[in-house]
Amino acid sequence: MFDKLEDILRRYEDITMELNDPSVISDQDKFRKLMKEQKNLEPLIECYRQYKKCKETIDESVMMLEEESDPEMKEMLKEELAAAKDKIPDLEKELKILLLPKDPNDEKNVIVEIRAGVGGDEAALFAADMYRVYTRYAERKNWRVETMSVEDIGIGGIKTVSFMIKGNGAYSRLKFESGVHRVQRIPVTESGGRIHTSAITVAIMPEVEDVEVEIDMNDCKFDVFRASGNGGQCVNTTDSAVRLTHFPTGIVISCQDEKSQQQNKAKALRVLRAKLYELEREKQHNSEAALRRSQVGSGDRSEKIRTYNFHQGRVTDHRINLTLYRIDQIMDGDLDEIIDSLIAADQADKLSSLEN
Repeated sequence: MFDKLEDILRRYEDITMELNDPSVISDQDKFRKLMKEQKNLEPLIECYRQYKKCKETIDESVMMLEEESDPEMKEMLKEELAAAKDKIPDLEKELKILLLPKDPNDEKNVIVEIRAGVGGDEAALFAADMYRVYTRYAERKNWRVETMSVEDIGIGGIKTVSFMIKGNGAYSRLKFESGVHRVQRIPVTESGGRIHTSAITVAIMPEVEDVEVEIDMNDCKFDVFRASGNGGQCVNTTDSAVRLTHFPTGIVISCQDEKSQQQNKAKALRVLRAKLYELEREKQHNSEAALRRSQVGSGDRSEKIRTYNFHQGRVTDHRINLTLYRIDQIMDGDLDEIIDSLIAADQADKLSSLEN
């Protein structure tokens, strides 16, 4: 591990020198690429430097203790030695985590799809609630939300909604949200006060660049229709909404949020690209047993991942057996405790796989 860390440290120092080279500064593409590489390496380099400093402190303290005769000075050196030794295990664990292979999609924007499942109107109302949860979470992170299409049921519920969240690291934070979210509560339409169980599915897909997924336009059919609902002056006056059908997969995507056909067509293609990319990733996941055994689940949309019990005020993530009794804050977009726990579990699982 430490030979690898030394190689990475040398690479970081080489990048720093290159970034001061006038010829590199004038080449904007190369300069941006090096800046991104440097930024990605910084957390690892900082941790490794702290580790090396602790090791140096230990070596110096041991050597000085052998030569020192003053009792007070020896006591101070012992304290420094103990403090440095205490830090080493945590720094070694952090270094191992930072050396884990990175998900190439982690820094990407995400496309989110929420669909009401079993439970009728109550499922649609919960879908609307979860749409708000993710938009509130995005606001907390200073990310931008772009709604792509919404199919509502007229009583405040949503049958299906797709939207994009734009922000650094959006996929790294939200990728474990894919799956079935179950709600247990008394519906507003329930006169007898009985608790109902409903469910929605959430799909989290990284935004994909054109070069990553090639689409044959001969496989696509575009239909235009008149948009409905909120959308500006052009709604209900022009055929600006677009329905895209992809024949090989049967995927159908509707976009009506933008005012022009071209803008909606571009958005529909972005969603299709993400869906095709996700289909390919799911094929790879299904062929790798290790990913199916992952502690935080496979991300399969049919997998029940979380239950929101309003009567008991609790939220339970079934993949890591985490239960939190703060449902009001979570439904207001405070997801960090759940997401941090999922990321920690994923890292622990990967470390365990490497060590076995």
